Amino acid sequence: MYEIDEIREAKEIEEKYRQLIALSNDVHKLSSEEEDTIFRAFSIARKAHSNVRRKSGEPYIFHPLEVATIAVKDIGIGPVGVVCALLHDVVEDTEITLDELRSVFGDRVAKIIDGLTKISVFDMQIQSIQAENFKKILLAMCDDVYVIFLKLCDRLHNMRTLDSMESTKQLAISSETQFLYIPLAHRLGLYSIKSELEDLCMKYTNPKEYYRIKGLIEDSEVDRDRYIDEVSRPLRDVLDARGFKYTMSGRVKSIFSIWNKMVRKGVPFSEVYDVFAIRIILDVPTAIEKEECWRVYSIITSMFRQNPERTRDWITTPKANGYESLHTTVMGHGGKWLEIQIRSKRMDEVAERGVAAHFLYKENHPEEKLHNDIVENWLHQIRENLDNPDQNALDFVEDFKQSLYTKEIYLFTPKGMMITLPAGSTVLDFAFAVHTELGLSSMGAKVNSKVVPNNYVLRSGAQIQILSSKKVQPTEEWLSFVKTTHAKIQIKKYLREQKKLYRDEGERKLHAILSSMMKNSKAGNIDRIKKYCNIDDDLDLYYKVAKGEITKEDVERSFQDSKSPWLMLLSPFKSIFGGNDKAPSTAEISANESLKEQYQYDFGNILLDAKYGNVKPEPALCCNPVPGDDVIGFVEDDRIVVHRTNCRAAIEEMATHKNRIVKAKWRKGEAVSFLAAIEITAMDRRGLLQDLTRVISEEMDLNIRGITIEGSEGVGRGLIMVYVSNLDDLNSLMQKLQAVDGIENVKRV
Repeated sequence: MYEIDEIREAKEIEEKYRQLIALSNDVHKLSSEEEDTIFRAFSIARKAHSNVRRKSGEPYIFHPLEVATIAVKDIGIGPVGVVCALLHDVVEDTEITLDELRSVFGDRVAKIIDGLTKISVFDMQIQSIQAENFKKILLAMCDDVYVIFLKLCDRLHNMRTLDSMESTKQLAISSETQFLYIPLAHRLGLYSIKSELEDLCMKYTNPKEYYRIKGLIEDSEVDRDRYIDEVSRPLRDVLDARGFKYTMSGRVKSIFSIWNKMVRKGVPFSEVYDVFAIRIILDVPTAIEKEECWRVYSIITSMFRQNPERTRDWITTPKANGYESLHTTVMGHGGKWLEIQIRSKRMDEVAERGVAAHFLYKENHPEEKLHNDIVENWLHQIRENLDNPDQNALDFVEDFKQSLYTKEIYLFTPKGMMITLPAGSTVLDFAFAVHTELGLSSMGAKVNSKVVPNNYVLRSGAQIQILSSKKVQPTEEWLSFVKTTHAKIQIKKYLREQKKLYRDEGERKLHAILSSMMKNSKAGNIDRIKKYCNIDDDLDLYYKVAKGEITKEDVERSFQDSKSPWLMLLSPFKSIFGGNDKAPSTAEISANESLKEQYQYDFGNILLDAKYGNVKPEPALCCNPVPGDDVIGFVEDDRIVVHRTNCRAAIEEMATHKNRIVKAKWRKGEAVSFLAAIEITAMDRRGLLQDLTRVISEEMDLNIRGITIEGSEGVGRGLIMVYVSNLDDLNSLMQKLQAVDGIENVKRV
């Protein structure tokens, strides 16, 4: 409980301000005029937020001071950014107006703060206020990158102080952060901010695993430090003898990264070999930094046996966000793998501050012309993608987000110009990257002199010559194989313009159909037809009616049928087995059919928010919660669907529709059996099935719904459907199954 002491708080505020000025001087030597401007901003913010406290009980001014400190310390932002950080909430939360700020601090400060100010929910009838706010931030970012830098700092401090919020708000803010802001921090190369946000999100969406792994890291600290010292000592001796100027330090992988690797690889904590790494930062002139990094690499690989599959050269070809570093994984003492990262001081600055380092360098050296301005190139792409008035904010955010978290491949035009695209990109993506008109008329390409179709997936290093024709017209099918946001948006834009030509015809046909059914064309009836036909947009509906893809029979059925609950929830579950890309196996069909039966079991031991007390909750098929899981509910029509809090579908829903969130928790009392799905991978051997059933039925005394195992080339993969009473039973069963001879991996579906 926070204890209010105004005298102590006044001293803390002054101390925080002094620390901010000291940090700012370390990063950018402030002139007396700049320091005066920052003090004026601090004074205005302090007065504007006086007598206002955060949920934690702290004075509100603590928040803008901390945001400014993060911006200086983690990003290296200059005095204009500090002023904006101090003032970022005054327009939204106080009586001060943008015009008043503009008159004191100028246009740039006013524009940045306007970009950080949320849209008023009362002014708009929209699908998702979060998506609209995020789109507004990106629009403002295109004018000034400080907007997104400060928004990330604001979000980081909000996440650090989330404990004082109620649980549903913790989940909503964490999910929005995970869905939108973490991918953006990744794309900007702000790795320290990204890693801390990931850990903080996990703390609230998956607390059990967060604290378990946190404990494992702390328990292994002494042994880890001793091991790093044993490896680094002989390495230091050699580097010193060769005359290198450098710093060497150990770094521990973030909690989320460790957990993510454990889940992805299906390994325990003890088998995550890059939990810690050694980083070598060379103090060398820029002209010879690459050469010196490779010299150190040569020394390391002559001292230790390396893993050739774990060498990463981002010096020769930097990442799209400018990241440059040389990584190698070597075998240390005791047969343990260890990652070593090699980079120069300049590279380290970019690695820690990403795009921000490039942007701030450009801002501080406007006279220099950068050969490859990665900031301006990226912003140009975003501006182009935002220039589409027909695209709603939710679609834009989804397309934009997908473009942030991808590995890159490097491709070449016939004249040798290099183009960077996400891994998995096709010929059509490349055509759109060269020029929009070329993409719209592409009919295929010559890839390394071989003719291939538009959907051909490209590999890094290829040289591509696009083949085009004026007779080519984009189709809906193109959207199924393009990877880049730019290509998707341009195809959708073209298709939408074509659909507009059919709007009037489709509207007349639909009106005639409804009239023949003695129904009018009011919004409620139109929405019912769209929902039945799984269409989000009026234009798509009228287009399909005009083209005969939606018939009178379809319209009639939309007023008769209602989809069963499990069918409406089944689409997220498909992603577990790879979506629609392949036909489901016997095991997958078994899982689908079995999980439907969950609805036949009493799900009444879930307690919902009081105002939903008369609504019977239903389990989400995408994550299949059992007692002991942290859960959250969502309003969907006239029902409440309950997800695990770390479910991907739940995170996306909380990030974009927080108004649908319902507080949910398990009722204590009589145990009820719930169906759980466990996926196993094992060496195929005689007696395996017998051993599995013995563990489940005899040792754990649990009821089996079904076991399906399919073997191929000595490896068995299968699904176990079993009824459990709570999460402890499920975890205990998984541990026992992991101990069965021949079992390689056990994970919950």
